[in-house]
Amino acid sequence: MTQERVAESVVRQIESLILEGALKPGDRLPAERKFAAKLGVSRPSLREGLQILAARGLLTSRRGGATEVTESLNPSLEDPLLELISASPDVYEDVLELRHGIDSMAAYYAAKRRTETDMLVLKAAYKRMIVSHGQDDTLVEAAADTDFHLVIGEASHNVVLVHVMRSLHSLLQKSVHYNLENLYQRPDNFKHLRDQHHHLMAAILEGNADGARAASDAHVDYVEKTLDALATQRQREDRANRRAAGLTAL
Repeated sequence: MTQERVAESVVRQIESLILEGALKPGDRLPAERKFAAKLGVSRPSLREGLQILAARGLLTSRRGGATEVTESLNPSLEDPLLELISASPDVYEDVLELRHGIDSMAAYYAAKRRTETDMLVLKAAYKRMIVSHGQDDTLVEAAADTDFHLVIGEASHNVVLVHVMRSLHSLLQKSVHYNLENLYQRPDNFKHLRDQHHHLMAAILEGNADGARAASDAHVDYVEKTLDALATQRQREDRANRRAAGLTAL
């Protein structure tokens, strides 16, 4: 096989790693000798393949010779439109509607396609999410919660779905943070959310696709209805406070 054809093989292998999410935006590639051995090619063929991918914008060379997956492959890192969307006061209701479709689909196919490795990663993500609650920091907990759902997306083995979820990661995390800040006004909500996430995980681990989809829908439904109830209660309290203030002024 000519070096040119070997370089094409390198390109295909690395593209596959990026597509399936094994290599993420910003990830540094392994050292040249190690990576060439892993791909089963010579170092000159590896270099040629990397040059092709860099020309396509998939890889970026850094000072010192390091090569990374281009960070701009993830538009959420720099897309001003997503920043504008996330600043809109009504966006989080729209995000929950979107999550009905994305999370439900991810859960369904994750239950059908999850591997032993996927199950181990999912269990670890669930544990991190529960442990994060003890840090009393909703930003940390929102990050762990978002990562838990991303792991489910990865277990679906639908590469388009995974990249959609990753591209929206920042927006989804901000939405989850907003939700938690409001939901935790009622202390018992953590227990409900913990149990819902556990039921979702259990259905995926059992390979129960319909059950996983139902658990995902039930979780998002609960968040929507609870946030609506809290908003209604705040409106009533504001109204009562205005009345009380008016009476005092008389």
